Amino acid sequence: MKMRYALLFILCVVPLLAQEKSFTPGGKFSGLMYSDYYYNFSRDALFGGTPPPNAAVSSNAPGATAMQAFQIRRVYLTYDYEIAEQLTTRFRLEVDQAANASNGKIGSFVKDAYLKWKNIFAGSDLIVGIQPTPTYDVSETTWGYRSLEKTIMDLRGIVPSRDQGVSLKGKLTGNGSVNYWLMFANNSANSPETDKYKRYYGHIQVKPLTGLQATLNIDYRAAADIRNRFTNTSVSNDILTSSLFMSYGEAGKYSLAVEGFMMSTSNGYDNGTSLASKSGLGISVFGNLNLSSDLVLVGRFDNYDPNTDETAAGDVRNYIIGGLDWKVAKNVSIIPNVLYETYEAPRTGSAPDASLTGRVTFYYTF
Repeated sequence: MKMRYALLFILCVVPLLAQEKSFTPGGKFSGLMYSDYYYNFSRDALFGGTPPPNAAVSSNAPGATAMQAFQIRRVYLTYDYEIAEQLTTRFRLEVDQAANASNGKIGSFVKDAYLKWKNIFAGSDLIVGIQPTPTYDVSETTWGYRSLEKTIMDLRGIVPSRDQGVSLKGKLTGNGSVNYWLMFANNSANSPETDKYKRYYGHIQVKPLTGLQATLNIDYRAAADIRNRFTNTSVSNDILTSSLFMSYGEAGKYSLAVEGFMMSTSNGYDNGTSLASKSGLGISVFGNLNLSSDLVLVGRFDNYDPNTDETAAGDVRNYIIGGLDWKVAKNVSIIPNVLYETYEAPRTGSAPDASLTGRVTFYYTF
Protein backbone atom coordinates (compact mmCIF):
# COMPACT_ATOMS: atom_id res chain seq x y z
CA MET A 1 0.00 0.00 0.00
CA LYS A 2 2.80 2.44 0.94
CA MET A 3 4.57 1.64 -2.31
CA ARG A 4 1.38 2.45 -4.23
CA TYR A 5 1.09 5.91 -2.57
CA ALA A 6 4.77 6.60 -3.16
CA LEU A 7 4.40 5.77 -6.84
CA LEU A 8 1.30 7.98 -7.09
CA PHE A 9 3.25 10.88 -5.50
CA ILE A 10 6.09 10.47 -7.97
CA LEU A 11 3.78 10.35 -11.00
CA CYS A 12 1.53 13.29 -10.01
CA VAL A 13 3.26 15.69 -7.64
CA VAL A 14 6.89 15.61 -8.69
CA PRO A 15 6.19 16.73 -12.30
CA LEU A 16 4.21 19.70 -10.93
CA LEU A 17 7.09 20.70 -8.64
CA ALA A 18 9.51 20.43 -11.53
CA GLN A 19 7.24 22.63 -13.65
CA GLU A 20 7.10 25.27 -10.90
CA LYS A 21 10.90 25.29 -10.63
CA SER A 22 11.25 25.80 -14.40
CA PHE A 23 9.61 29.25 -14.17
CA THR A 24 11.07 32.19 -12.30
CA PRO A 25 8.76 35.19 -11.74
CA GLY A 26 10.27 38.53 -12.66
CA GLY A 27 9.64 41.99 -14.03
CA LYS A 28 11.26 44.91 -15.79
CA PHE A 29 10.89 48.67 -16.12
CA SER A 30 10.70 50.50 -19.44
CA GLY A 31 9.63 53.92 -20.62
CA LEU A 32 9.59 56.58 -23.28
CA MET A 33 9.46 60.33 -23.64
CA TYR A 34 8.68 62.80 -26.38
CA SER A 35 8.96 66.52 -26.14
CA ASP A 36 9.15 69.45 -28.57
CA TYR A 37 10.25 72.92 -29.28
CA TYR A 38 7.53 74.55 -31.40
CA TYR A 39 6.83 77.88 -33.10
CA ASN A 40 3.44 78.99 -34.44
CA PHE A 41 4.03 80.64 -37.80
CA SER A 42 0.34 81.30 -38.42
CA ARG A 43 -2.96 81.40 -36.52
CA ASP A 44 -6.18 83.13 -37.48
CA ALA A 45 -6.67 86.20 -35.31
CA LEU A 46 -10.28 85.09 -34.72
CA PHE A 47 -8.96 82.21 -32.61
CA GLY A 48 -7.38 84.63 -30.15
CA GLY A 49 -4.92 81.97 -29.05
CA THR A 50 -7.78 79.51 -28.39
CA PRO A 51 -8.09 76.54 -30.76
CA PRO A 52 -11.20 76.55 -32.97
CA PRO A 53 -13.68 73.68 -32.46
CA ASN A 54 -12.26 70.33 -33.62
CA ALA A 55 -8.82 71.83 -34.30
CA ALA A 56 -5.85 69.48 -34.47
CA VAL A 57 -2.73 71.63 -34.78
CA SER A 58 -3.59 73.85 -31.83
CA SER A 59 -4.11 70.89 -29.54
CA ASN A 60 -0.41 70.06 -29.74
CA ALA A 61 0.88 73.60 -30.21
CA PRO A 62 -1.32 76.05 -28.32
CA GLY A 63 -1.27 79.80 -28.57
CA ALA A 64 -1.54 82.54 -31.17
CA THR A 65 0.87 83.48 -33.96
CA ALA A 66 4.51 83.69 -32.82
CA MET A 67 3.83 81.60 -29.69
CA GLN A 68 6.86 79.42 -29.03
CA ALA A 69 7.72 77.02 -26.24
CA PHE A 70 9.38 73.84 -25.11
CA GLN A 71 6.84 71.24 -24.04
CA ILE A 72 6.63 67.68 -22.73
CA ARG A 73 3.81 65.86 -24.49
CA ARG A 74 4.26 62.40 -23.01
CA VAL A 75 6.36 60.39 -20.57
CA TYR A 76 5.70 56.70 -19.89
CA LEU A 77 7.01 54.65 -17.01
CA THR A 78 6.00 51.02 -17.39
CA TYR A 79 6.48 47.97 -15.18
CA ASP A 80 5.75 44.53 -16.66
CA TYR A 81 5.75 41.55 -14.32
CA GLU A 82 5.39 37.84 -15.07
CA ILE A 83 3.56 36.19 -12.20
CA ALA A 84 3.46 32.76 -13.82
CA GLU A 85 3.97 31.28 -17.26
CA GLN A 86 0.44 32.25 -18.31
CA LEU A 87 -0.13 35.30 -16.08
CA THR A 88 1.44 38.70 -16.71
CA THR A 89 0.65 42.20 -15.52
CA ARG A 90 1.33 45.73 -16.68
CA PHE A 91 1.27 48.97 -14.72
CA ARG A 92 1.98 52.20 -16.60
CA LEU A 93 2.00 55.83 -15.54
CA GLU A 94 1.70 58.68 -18.02
CA VAL A 95 2.95 62.20 -17.46
CA ASP A 96 2.11 65.03 -19.85
CA GLN A 97 1.13 68.67 -20.06
CA ALA A 98 -2.53 67.84 -20.68
CA ALA A 99 -2.76 66.11 -17.28
CA ASN A 100 -2.49 69.26 -15.20
CA ALA A 101 -2.21 68.81 -11.46
CA SER A 102 -4.32 70.89 -9.07
CA ASN A 103 -1.46 73.37 -8.66
CA GLY A 104 -1.16 73.84 -12.44
CA LYS A 105 2.02 71.78 -12.80
CA ILE A 106 2.48 68.83 -15.14
CA GLY A 107 0.39 65.94 -13.83
CA SER A 108 0.31 62.16 -14.06
CA PHE A 109 -2.30 59.41 -14.21
CA VAL A 110 -2.62 55.63 -14.52
CA LYS A 111 -2.45 54.74 -18.21
CA ASP A 112 -2.52 50.92 -17.95
CA ALA A 113 -3.25 48.55 -15.09
CA TYR A 114 -4.21 45.08 -16.23
CA LEU A 115 -3.76 41.35 -15.78
CA LYS A 116 -3.30 39.14 -18.83
CA TRP A 117 -4.05 35.41 -18.82
CA LYS A 118 -2.13 34.14 -21.84
CA ASN A 119 -3.51 31.17 -23.74
CA ILE A 120 -6.61 30.88 -21.60
CA PHE A 121 -7.53 28.64 -24.47
CA ALA A 122 -5.49 27.84 -27.58
CA GLY A 123 -4.30 31.04 -29.26
CA SER A 124 -6.32 33.48 -27.12
CA ASP A 125 -5.56 35.80 -24.21
CA LEU A 126 -7.93 37.21 -21.58
CA ILE A 127 -7.15 40.73 -20.28
CA VAL A 128 -8.83 42.46 -17.32
CA GLY A 129 -8.31 46.05 -16.18
CA ILE A 130 -7.40 49.42 -17.72
CA GLN A 131 -6.05 48.46 -21.13
CA PRO A 132 -5.73 49.51 -24.80
CA THR A 133 -8.91 49.43 -26.87
CA PRO A 134 -9.06 47.42 -30.12
CA THR A 135 -10.20 50.14 -32.51
CA TYR A 136 -6.91 51.65 -33.67
CA ASP A 137 -4.22 49.65 -31.91
CA VAL A 138 -3.16 48.14 -35.26
CA SER A 139 -3.22 51.45 -37.15
CA GLU A 140 -1.23 53.25 -34.44
CA THR A 141 1.42 50.53 -34.48
CA THR A 142 1.64 50.78 -38.28
CA TRP A 143 1.74 54.60 -38.19
CA GLY A 144 4.66 54.31 -35.78
CA TYR A 145 4.83 58.05 -35.07
CA ARG A 146 2.64 58.66 -32.05
CA SER A 147 5.50 60.96 -31.09
CA LEU A 148 4.27 63.31 -33.84
CA GLU A 149 0.51 62.83 -33.55
CA LYS A 150 -2.29 60.51 -32.49
CA THR A 151 -4.05 58.50 -35.19
CA ILE A 152 -7.20 60.16 -36.51
CA MET A 153 -9.83 58.48 -34.30
CA ASP A 154 -7.78 59.09 -31.18
CA LEU A 155 -7.00 62.67 -32.20
CA ARG A 156 -10.65 63.52 -32.85
CA GLY A 157 -11.94 61.81 -29.73
CA ILE A 158 -13.95 59.20 -31.65
CA VAL A 159 -12.78 56.24 -29.55
CA PRO A 160 -10.68 56.33 -26.35
CA SER A 161 -7.22 54.78 -26.46
CA ARG A 162 -7.84 53.11 -23.09
CA ASP A 163 -10.86 51.76 -21.25
CA GLN A 164 -11.50 49.66 -18.15
CA GLY A 165 -13.08 46.30 -18.74
CA VAL A 166 -12.43 42.79 -20.03
CA SER A 167 -11.21 41.69 -23.45
CA LEU A 168 -10.48 38.51 -25.35
CA LYS A 169 -8.03 38.56 -28.23
CA GLY A 170 -6.17 36.02 -30.28
CA LYS A 171 -5.81 34.03 -33.47
CA LEU A 172 -8.62 32.53 -35.51
CA THR A 173 -6.09 30.69 -37.66
CA GLY A 174 -3.00 28.90 -36.46
CA ASN A 175 -0.59 31.00 -38.53
CA GLY A 176 -2.07 34.32 -37.32
CA SER A 177 -3.36 35.38 -40.74
CA VAL A 178 -6.80 36.05 -39.20
CA ASN A 179 -7.05 37.55 -35.71
CA TYR A 180 -9.84 38.86 -33.51
CA TRP A 181 -10.30 41.18 -30.53
CA LEU A 182 -13.45 41.63 -28.44
CA MET A 183 -13.88 44.02 -25.50
CA PHE A 184 -16.62 44.95 -23.02
CA ALA A 185 -15.82 48.08 -20.99
CA ASN A 186 -17.00 51.12 -19.03
CA ASN A 187 -16.60 53.76 -21.74
CA SER A 188 -14.89 55.95 -19.14
CA ALA A 189 -11.35 55.86 -20.59
CA ASN A 190 -8.89 56.21 -17.66
CA SER A 191 -11.50 57.72 -15.33
CA PRO A 192 -13.77 55.97 -12.81
CA GLU A 193 -17.19 54.93 -14.11
CA THR A 194 -20.13 57.24 -13.36
CA ASP A 195 -23.07 55.56 -15.12
CA LYS A 196 -24.50 52.18 -16.10
CA TYR A 197 -23.93 52.53 -19.84
CA LYS A 198 -21.18 50.48 -21.42
CA ARG A 199 -19.14 50.22 -24.61
CA TYR A 200 -18.67 47.21 -26.90
CA TYR A 201 -15.61 46.90 -29.13
CA GLY A 202 -14.64 44.35 -31.73
CA HIS A 203 -12.32 43.89 -34.67
CA ILE A 204 -11.14 41.36 -37.21
CA GLN A 205 -7.64 41.59 -38.65
CA VAL A 206 -6.66 39.81 -41.88
CA LYS A 207 -3.10 39.41 -43.16
CA PRO A 208 -3.41 37.62 -46.52
CA LEU A 209 0.11 38.40 -47.78
CA THR A 210 3.44 39.37 -46.30
CA GLY A 211 3.34 43.11 -45.70
CA LEU A 212 -0.40 43.45 -46.42
CA GLN A 213 -3.06 43.69 -43.72
CA ALA A 214 -6.63 44.92 -43.24
CA THR A 215 -8.64 45.51 -40.08
CA LEU A 216 -12.40 45.99 -39.73
CA ASN A 217 -13.59 47.57 -36.47
CA ILE A 218 -17.04 47.96 -34.94
CA ASP A 219 -17.61 50.10 -31.84
CA TYR A 220 -20.98 50.53 -30.10
CA ARG A 221 -21.45 53.02 -27.27
CA ALA A 222 -24.66 52.83 -25.24
CA ALA A 223 -25.87 56.14 -23.78
CA ALA A 224 -28.78 57.53 -21.79
CA ASP A 225 -31.86 58.56 -23.74
CA ILE A 226 -32.31 62.25 -24.44
CA ARG A 227 -35.43 64.39 -24.66
CA ASN A 228 -36.68 65.25 -28.16
CA ARG A 229 -37.86 68.84 -27.81
CA PHE A 230 -39.93 68.56 -30.97
CA THR A 231 -41.97 65.52 -29.89
CA ASN A 232 -41.45 65.74 -26.11
CA THR A 233 -40.45 62.08 -26.02
CA SER A 234 -37.34 60.19 -24.93
CA VAL A 235 -35.20 58.99 -27.82
CA SER A 236 -31.96 57.04 -28.19
CA ASN A 237 -28.58 58.77 -28.23
CA ASP A 238 -26.41 55.67 -28.81
CA ILE A 239 -23.35 55.87 -31.07
CA LEU A 240 -22.18 53.31 -33.63
CA THR A 241 -18.74 53.67 -35.19
CA SER A 242 -17.27 51.49 -37.91
CA SER A 243 -13.80 51.79 -39.40
CA LEU A 244 -11.55 50.12 -41.93
CA PHE A 245 -7.76 50.13 -41.96
CA MET A 246 -5.44 48.81 -44.68
CA SER A 247 -1.68 48.95 -45.04
CA TYR A 248 1.11 47.60 -47.17
CA GLY A 249 4.83 47.87 -46.64
CA GLU A 250 8.22 46.29 -46.32
CA ALA A 251 10.00 46.51 -42.97
CA GLY A 252 12.95 48.89 -43.02
CA LYS A 253 12.04 50.29 -46.44
CA TYR A 254 8.57 51.84 -46.71
CA SER A 255 4.93 51.66 -45.66
CA LEU A 256 1.66 53.12 -46.91
CA ALA A 257 -1.67 53.00 -45.07
CA VAL A 258 -5.21 54.34 -45.17
CA GLU A 259 -7.73 54.48 -42.33
CA GLY A 260 -11.34 55.61 -42.61
CA PHE A 261 -14.24 55.73 -40.19
CA MET A 262 -17.93 56.58 -40.04
CA MET A 263 -19.66 57.52 -36.79
CA SER A 264 -23.45 57.69 -36.43
CA THR A 265 -25.09 59.26 -33.36
CA SER A 266 -28.80 58.54 -32.96
CA ASN A 267 -30.77 61.81 -32.72
CA GLY A 268 -27.47 63.63 -32.32
CA TYR A 269 -28.19 66.65 -34.53
CA ASP A 270 -30.76 69.35 -33.93
CA ASN A 271 -31.30 70.93 -37.34
CA GLY A 272 -33.87 73.41 -36.06
CA THR A 273 -36.94 71.48 -37.13
CA SER A 274 -36.25 67.96 -35.85
CA LEU A 275 -33.68 65.66 -34.31
CA ALA A 276 -31.73 63.75 -36.93
CA SER A 277 -28.91 61.24 -36.87
CA LYS A 278 -25.52 62.91 -36.80
CA SER A 279 -22.99 61.35 -39.15
CA GLY A 280 -19.27 61.99 -38.90
CA LEU A 281 -16.63 60.90 -41.40
CA GLY A 282 -12.86 60.80 -41.33
CA ILE A 283 -10.05 59.50 -43.51
CA SER A 284 -6.32 59.39 -42.91
CA VAL A 285 -3.57 58.48 -45.39
CA PHE A 286 -0.04 58.12 -44.10
CA GLY A 287 3.27 56.51 -44.86
CA ASN A 288 7.02 56.60 -44.49
CA LEU A 289 10.05 56.04 -46.69
CA ASN A 290 13.50 55.03 -45.47
CA LEU A 291 15.99 57.32 -47.19
CA SER A 292 18.88 55.64 -45.40
CA SER A 293 19.49 53.50 -42.33
CA ASP A 294 19.07 56.54 -40.06
CA LEU A 295 16.77 58.88 -42.04
CA VAL A 296 13.04 58.30 -42.57
CA LEU A 297 10.67 60.61 -44.44
CA VAL A 298 7.22 60.72 -42.80
CA GLY A 299 3.97 62.14 -44.20
CA ARG A 300 0.26 62.14 -43.42
CA PHE A 301 -3.01 63.72 -44.61
CA ASP A 302 -6.29 63.71 -42.62
CA ASN A 303 -9.75 64.90 -43.60
CA TYR A 304 -12.35 65.12 -40.85
CA ASP A 305 -16.01 66.12 -41.01
CA PRO A 306 -17.76 65.80 -37.63
CA ASN A 307 -21.22 66.45 -39.15
CA THR A 308 -21.95 65.68 -42.80
CA ASP A 309 -25.33 67.45 -42.79
CA GLU A 310 -25.23 70.28 -45.33
CA THR A 311 -26.62 72.70 -42.76
CA ALA A 312 -23.49 72.19 -40.63
CA ALA A 313 -21.02 73.67 -43.13
CA GLY A 314 -17.84 75.11 -41.67
CA ASP A 315 -16.66 72.21 -39.53
CA VAL A 316 -14.47 70.24 -41.98
CA ARG A 317 -10.74 70.08 -41.22
CA ASN A 318 -7.76 69.08 -43.39
CA TYR A 319 -4.61 68.21 -41.46
CA ILE A 320 -1.15 67.66 -42.97
CA ILE A 321 1.95 66.38 -41.16
CA GLY A 322 5.42 66.17 -42.66
CA GLY A 323 8.65 65.22 -40.95
CA LEU A 324 12.13 63.79 -41.22
CA ASP A 325 13.09 61.23 -38.58
CA TRP A 326 16.81 61.28 -37.81
CA LYS A 327 17.58 58.14 -35.82
CA VAL A 328 20.51 59.35 -33.74
CA ALA A 329 20.80 56.00 -31.96
CA LYS A 330 18.80 52.79 -31.69
CA ASN A 331 16.23 54.27 -29.28
CA VAL A 332 16.66 58.00 -29.94
CA SER A 333 15.13 60.17 -32.68
CA ILE A 334 15.21 63.87 -33.50
CA ILE A 335 12.32 64.74 -35.82
CA PRO A 336 11.94 68.17 -37.44
CA ASN A 337 8.29 68.36 -38.51
CA VAL A 338 5.56 70.67 -39.77
CA LEU A 339 1.85 70.73 -38.83
CA TYR A 340 -0.58 72.43 -41.19
CA GLU A 341 -4.37 72.60 -40.77
CA THR A 342 -7.00 74.23 -42.98
CA TYR A 343 -10.65 75.02 -42.14
CA GLU A 344 -13.81 74.90 -44.20
CA ALA A 345 -15.68 78.14 -44.77
CA PRO A 346 -18.99 78.53 -42.90
CA ARG A 347 -22.29 78.92 -44.76
CA THR A 348 -21.79 82.68 -44.63
CA GLY A 349 -18.41 84.36 -44.53
CA SER A 350 -14.90 83.21 -45.35
CA ALA A 351 -12.83 80.35 -44.02
CA PRO A 352 -10.44 81.02 -41.11
CA ASP A 353 -6.77 81.31 -42.00
CA ALA A 354 -4.81 78.09 -41.88
CA SER A 355 -2.71 77.12 -38.87
CA LEU A 356 0.98 76.43 -39.42
CA THR A 357 3.37 75.18 -36.74
CA GLY A 358 7.01 74.16 -36.98
CA ARG A 359 8.41 71.74 -34.41
CA VAL A 360 11.48 69.78 -33.49
CA THR A 361 10.40 66.64 -31.66
CA PHE A 362 12.75 64.70 -29.39
CA TYR A 363 11.86 61.06 -28.83
CA TYR A 364 13.56 58.25 -26.93
CA THR A 365 12.74 54.93 -25.26
CA PHE A 366 14.51 53.09 -22.47
